[in-house]
Amino acid sequence: MSFCCGASMIGTSGTLKHFRTHIHNVPILFCPVCHRVEIHHQIENEYEILAEYAHGDDASEVDFKEYVDQAGKNLFENCVNNENEDPMDVVHNQIDMALDLLSFAKQIGDAEWEAVLKKRLGVLNQRRNKLQKRRTSEGFC
Repeated sequence: MSFCCGASMIGTSGTLKHFRTHIHNVPILFCPVCHRVEIHHQIENEYEILAEYAHGDDASEVDFKEYVDQAGKNLFENCVNNENEDPMDVVHNQIDMALDLLSFAKQIGDAEWEAVLKKRLGVLNQRRNKLQKRRTSEGFC
């Protein structure tokens, strides 16, 4: 499990750009608060090798899955959330964890950490409100 700015990162696959080469289906971790992206640590070396070869060949696009065998690797098994989950569930889970951490920060008297967590809760609350608004406008409840 990876953490970023107080939130657990979401396991997903995405497209990354290495110079002029777009590499698709790369296992990544994504922060729902600050939107930071990290290459999954278990495939980081493979990504770097593929990116260098693709760049050296002047390839404009490469599919990571075609070149790197991920059979037997459950890369996202220890992620708290993944891309296949309902976005509202992800946000609620992130809010719950941040509230738990805020409670602990208060117990130990860490005012700086409390302030950071309150800021993150504000961001997560805004995302939750946007999702609720979108669902309401689309006719979902």
